[in-house]
Amino acid sequence: MMDYSKHQFEHLFKDSYPHMYRMAFSIVEDADDAKDAVNQVFTLLWKGKPKISKNSIRGYLLAATRNQCLHMLRQRQLRQQMEEALQREEADLQNEERAELLEQLRQVINDNLTAQDKRVLHLHYEEEMTYQETATVLGISSAAVNKHITRSLAKIRETFKIANR
Repeated sequence: MMDYSKHQFEHLFKDSYPHMYRMAFSIVEDADDAKDAVNQVFTLLWKGKPKISKNSIRGYLLAATRNQCLHMLRQRQLRQQMEEALQREEADLQNEERAELLEQLRQVINDNLTAQDKRVLHLHYEEEMTYQETATVLGISSAAVNKHITRSLAKIRETFKIANR
């Protein structure tokens, strides 16, 4: 049977660690995770002190290392799936909030702005025209375009401020 004296355990650790680490690294493909897996196996061995014959201890350690690595991979996969699900939920929530905000903005524009204000905003922001191009299309001055945009944005801000109190 395996002797769990401190000296024997240290000898077993020094003897087995390189083989266990190489196998663990080949499975988990990460140096820190491989070290953690091997250390976990030794921790469990020391705490549990299972009755294993000296002839079987190397096989036991390698099997335990493989199992610990597989457990780590399952945990990693679960963590990744959870993170992806959370990211999808976050993106869905942001899209819903954005759609709701855009709908509120449309409503504010429809309820509070004149037809000319709406035309100016549409040409400048949606059609991406300059003040001068907007002025030319509508037959007004650039200063009038500026006035419409400034007044419209102020009305929108004020309406949102009141609505979000």
